[in-house]
Amino acid sequence: MKRSRPARLAVAATVAAGLVLAGCGDSDESRGDQADLSVLAMDAPQMQTLKKLTKEHFTDETGIKVDYTLLPENEARERMNREFATQAGTYDVASVSAYEVPIYSGNGWLAPLDPYVKADKAFDQKDVFPNLVSSLTGEDGKIYAEPFYGEGSFLMYRKDLFRRAGLTMPPNPTWEQVADLAARVDGADGASGICLRGLPGWGQNLAPINTVVNTFGGAWYDMNWNARLTSPEFKKAVGFYVDLLRSHGQPGADRMGVLEILDSFVEGKCAMMYDATSLASSIEADGSTVKGKVGYVPAPHDRTQRAGWLWTWAWGVQQASDNKDAAWKFISWASSKEYQEQVGQELGWTSAPAGNRKSLYANPEYQQAAGAWYRQEYTAATDSADPKNPGVARRPYTGIGFLGIPEFAVLGTAVSEQISAAIAGQQSVDKALDKSQDLAQAAAAKYRGG
Repeated sequence: MKRSRPARLAVAATVAAGLVLAGCGDSDESRGDQADLSVLAMDAPQMQTLKKLTKEHFTDETGIKVDYTLLPENEARERMNREFATQAGTYDVASVSAYEVPIYSGNGWLAPLDPYVKADKAFDQKDVFPNLVSSLTGEDGKIYAEPFYGEGSFLMYRKDLFRRAGLTMPPNPTWEQVADLAARVDGADGASGICLRGLPGWGQNLAPINTVVNTFGGAWYDMNWNARLTSPEFKKAVGFYVDLLRSHGQPGADRMGVLEILDSFVEGKCAMMYDATSLASSIEADGSTVKGKVGYVPAPHDRTQRAGWLWTWAWGVQQASDNKDAAWKFISWASSKEYQEQVGQELGWTSAPAGNRKSLYANPEYQQAAGAWYRQEYTAATDSADPKNPGVARRPYTGIGFLGIPEFAVLGTAVSEQISAAIAGQQSVDKALDKSQDLAQAAAAKYRGG
């Protein structure tokens, strides 16, 4: 039986009160005071929606005021890294990602959430996609964050252009099939054969490139932390991606990231696009020139059967926070089925944060609103590559579209710049990877003991 909103929040409050009595709570709340919360997050439409609904659906029910600091992604990461590394306690909750959680939890910067999850049966942890739970679980087996929304990756293609060209998209395409299709559909109605991220950034071009590397059999390091960026498998993967973009990709690809290629696709300038599942709602939105004309299939693969990435923005609690019980009440609401329903009913179901809970995909209202893509979105969330073993080659790190080591933020950006220069035709792939090999070898020196 579904609980009403006040009853649902009352459960979370009871959970927190019980943990205080058990000695797990914070002193201010044990006195009966309601702590105010400081939340740090990247500025995104989903976060703006959350902020808009907080007073009515959370503060008015719990008495807990929430002070949001919303910043552009790079600025939010920089402040979060500084804040959590020093354990300053300025922010109680932050929107950590699948990249930060293993690092932060390993350093003791995040508070484990297991006592709250265990006590708060209404939160329904089993409803959260297992792949996301795995990516937000530390090496000690404890849960350190709960997903606000998640995303996988899939291939989007123009059904109308394919039909006119007499082409058929395979239900589970390989990258070689995609390259062949891109060549054959390139130029149809002035559209590029495929649009892919080329802009430098470890969260830009390296996100899709790493999935290609994984499924082509490559890895950044072997089990002894020796760099492998000049291995045949790594070279083949990066060479394939660069050649595909240079031959049949969008003009100026080296300057185009996720937002730019999304704009191009929505404007009808791309026959295919491989990117995040979360983009589908924009593609099918009113005003999109390709609404109703797009098909969705799983991420292309090569040597592996599953090749899509897995990503999430999730809520983590700073270990230094004095307001952990109030923080759980916030997380219990912001990551709940009830919050998704609140968004769906008030702003439309395609605005609801998706990719995190199974129940959303069983909801007839969401199925109707997201009919064009929800099945493939669900498949991407439940059948992505394994974050702990995403490819063929054994590796000493975790992650699909990134490496779960602190050095990757700097290393990945530097390597992405070299690959972007190859996409721009300023250097060869071999030269880009030779330089990148040296960067990667130096970045992992401490892991080799050197």
